[in-house]
Amino acid sequence: MQPDTGLKTLQTPALVLDEAKMNANIARLARHAETLGVSLRPHLKTAKSVDVAGRLLTGGNGPATVSTLAEAEVFAAAGISDILYAVGIAPQKLDRVLALRDAGCDLTIILDSEEQARAVAEASAKSGGPIPSLIEIDSDGHRGGVQPDDDATLLAIGRILYGCGSLRGVLTHAGESYNVSGAEAHADFAERERLAVVTAAERLRADGLPCPIVSVGSTPTAHAARDLTGVTEVRAGVYVFFDLVMAGIGVCQPEDIAISVLATVIGHQRARGWVLVDAGWMAMSRDRGTAPQKVDQGYGLVCDENGTIIPDLVVSQANQEHGVIMVRPGSSGVAPDLPVGTRLRILPNHACATAAQYDRYHVVPADGGSMAVWPRFGGW
Repeated sequence: MQPDTGLKTLQTPALVLDEAKMNANIARLARHAETLGVSLRPHLKTAKSVDVAGRLLTGGNGPATVSTLAEAEVFAAAGISDILYAVGIAPQKLDRVLALRDAGCDLTIILDSEEQARAVAEASAKSGGPIPSLIEIDSDGHRGGVQPDDDATLLAIGRILYGCGSLRGVLTHAGESYNVSGAEAHADFAERERLAVVTAAERLRADGLPCPIVSVGSTPTAHAARDLTGVTEVRAGVYVFFDLVMAGIGVCQPEDIAISVLATVIGHQRARGWVLVDAGWMAMSRDRGTAPQKVDQGYGLVCDENGTIIPDLVVSQANQEHGVIMVRPGSSGVAPDLPVGTRLRILPNHACATAAQYDRYHVVPADGGSMAVWPRFGGW
């Protein structure tokens, strides 16, 4: 007999969190960071939950990373006092940054231009205290950051920040590591990431500028890194839950994914091999991050109510509130009988995007006790 998870009474679609899997994911990266001799600064953007943050953070108060000032405000109010806002700063947001710092949160920001640095210097002078800042380095062409060989820009930014007491270090993010597969390829990206920021730190120091923080991070490189000499901290976020994109590039297994969307079968188109559920793209998100991978998981991989993967059954199409489940194209598998009213759980392509559709987690507890509800939030 299958255990009673408490899911039968939930209205669907609903976001389900398997606490035991989450705990295992958290412990895995914590062990690796300890082996490498670096501190871990978990990214809270995926979870956006005070309850999850309490399990991710040593001592519960940091260090932490966020992607929005709304996250910083919620987590600071919950007692998390060491926060990195890891998105390039807009000058118009500096008032909110200062308000958080005035309230006792040691909030650090990032930037990659002289224009931003001058805005930070001006705001620091007006507030009477420096706003700690990291210079973002572009280690792989993925997004923002100072080019690794652009000494002139790096030092110009560093001097402006040093002049107002704001220079705290350098940071990079190997986002292109999502586009390769396997531990060897991710280890190569991790070394590329490390080399970019360590070199930048050395150039700043050679110019007489302090660089106490050297920060790297992406979930693939955090798990694959073999040597982080010169690095002080590692950031990662989606690892807390994992998802099908991470499974598709070999960072985890589908069985490690800790969140799923609970859905109910609402009909069939048997001639087409379709099973209809009440979870469309509003429940799963539009993310098709596995489409370019070796195995396209459609809009999600289908499990039974207890979380056991049903081989080769995927959400192949999604309308706003309808999902179409069918056997994966090209497979010889046969869909099980799924009568109307059957509960299924769907593993997401992108945990951040799917979780963002919900305001709470329905938690299947690790100790087998009663289901809990953990609030989550959104906004900027």
